Amino acid sequence: MPQYSKLNDTDSDYSASAGKKRRITLADLRKSSEIFRYTLPYKHDFIIGMLFLFLSSATVLAFPLIAGKLMDASIGKIEWVVEDLNTIAILLAALLLLQGIFSYGRVMFFAKVSEYSIADIRKALYSKIITMPIPFFEQRRVGELVSRITSDITQLQDTLSLSLAEFFRQITSIIGGTIIIFIKSPRLSLLMLATYPALIVMAMVFGRHIRRLSKQSQDALANANVVVEETFQTVNIVKAFTNELFEMSRFNRIVNSVVGLAMKAARYRAAFITFIIVGLIGGMLLVLWYGARLVYAGQMTAGDLVAFIVYTVIIGGSVGGMAEVYSKIQKTIGASESLMEIMREKPEITIEPDNEPLKKLRGEIRFENIRFAYPSRKDVTVLKNISFQIRSGEKIALAGPSGAGKSTIIQLLVGFHHPDAGTIYIDGRPVLDYRLRELRKNIGIVPQDVILFGGTIRENIAYGKTEAGEAEIIRAAEKANAMEFIRMFPKGLETVVGERGVKLSGGQKQRIAIARAILKDPSILVLDEATSSLDSASEILVQQALEELMRGRTSIIIAHRLSTIRKADRIFVLNKGELIEEGNHSELMKNEGGLYRHLIHLQFSQAETERA
Repeated sequence: MPQYSKLNDTDSDYSASAGKKRRITLADLRKSSEIFRYTLPYKHDFIIGMLFLFLSSATVLAFPLIAGKLMDASIGKIEWVVEDLNTIAILLAALLLLQGIFSYGRVMFFAKVSEYSIADIRKALYSKIITMPIPFFEQRRVGELVSRITSDITQLQDTLSLSLAEFFRQITSIIGGTIIIFIKSPRLSLLMLATYPALIVMAMVFGRHIRRLSKQSQDALANANVVVEETFQTVNIVKAFTNELFEMSRFNRIVNSVVGLAMKAARYRAAFITFIIVGLIGGMLLVLWYGARLVYAGQMTAGDLVAFIVYTVIIGGSVGGMAEVYSKIQKTIGASESLMEIMREKPEITIEPDNEPLKKLRGEIRFENIRFAYPSRKDVTVLKNISFQIRSGEKIALAGPSGAGKSTIIQLLVGFHHPDAGTIYIDGRPVLDYRLRELRKNIGIVPQDVILFGGTIRENIAYGKTEAGEAEIIRAAEKANAMEFIRMFPKGLETVVGERGVKLSGGQKQRIAIARAILKDPSILVLDEATSSLDSASEILVQQALEELMRGRTSIIIAHRLSTIRKADRIFVLNKGELIEEGNHSELMKNEGGLYRHLIHLQFSQAETERA
């Protein structure tokens, strides 16, 4: 069974992991490049975008050259193909128009590559996550997964649409500008370039600190997202325990740490920008001073000096901007690594269409020497050599105290987990030999705590058979005794149930869940004590619906209230992961020292006490 990494639970864990210094290596680039395979379908658009980028950069580099000639022409010192001021001005205007066209093309083509690639990545990541086995979700928090599919992909989108283009533009500007200034004046170029090593070294130093702080801030923000997810999903519990202030304090503490880290990073960025500005302006003043001497000595024209200064600004700005781009690329590499970790996980089912017809199972079940411990608690054996057999169409119940292993048996039957030892058979065939889709299509579950989707009643019922028609949905709702209350709503089946079904009562939600199971028409039915939390009136309606649902199916009832399983054909009594008793209600009640009889008496005594 594969193991899955957990999201750290404490702020200190986030800080510790975030504090590790990281450099971009060839291995990092190789790993992160896997995510860029999603751009391959749009490689032609990317190439065209790159062409527009280079043309746009070329027009930018041409501006200072022609502007310098314009200045020389204004003082009558020009030796160029075009000497007329108006003609040079028109040439500059044409260059400006071309720059606009090239920039528009660059933005549009890179946007197309970015949007379509990111859409493909989002779809692929969601498809991967939704097809992962249950242990994956048990050992990862929802906030982390949401952060992966939102924040990390947004980081990639910024890189594809902006940072990547900016990186190539700056490289082009640095290389092109350096070549031009060396042609203009080698001596002045060497003086100018002598000021850059110090800027580059400081950029690397500042950049390392900024990256570390940004990573810490990003991780702390992800921790805040986890708190938001957890509290919003369990808002009833938060309010029931009046823990609003506690959750506010917890969230505020994390947000404050985000602000603290962000401000610390801002101080580094401010110091870095100040240093870059002072260094660039100081370098330009030095170049201007030496260039003025060259102009005075007649070794270059005033126009060439102006062009040189502008090229110096362009090169300096590109060098200074490289630190920002480098930082974004590092973030992207971290985000892409996190995404690829998920993408490389092995799903439990494939997402390709399955055209093979689904076989209807008879529902014979056999557990043979099953031993199991959850992956996250390998030291605790939940089931110990469990063996039993259920005949097709038989109604059996699983009874026993909490933690006895009742729900675990169902998880193994459905294939959420696999036994560490032993074999589960359905219709004489090992469960592992079935396609998961085929297996689960034949098993219907009505849980104790029904969770509905936030759409309409129709959508929630149709979830049992997504291709079902109107008549099938209504028939299923009628069999589940649900149409009675559905017709009372003004919008009927189109009534929106709200987030997790909050607009419906417990009995109404249970009947919708039963209708969903009826529509699915499974061979094997699992009832996780679907009436335990209902009032008497609702319980009668739900129980009638369950009787209709269980007719002609192999039914497994997880019993919490033992009074509801008296009519079961057989009852399996579990305790501490072992099957210790088996028989119908009458047979088990005859065993004076039996656990089942003891539990019945306990519940009877408790009921008598409550009535008193």
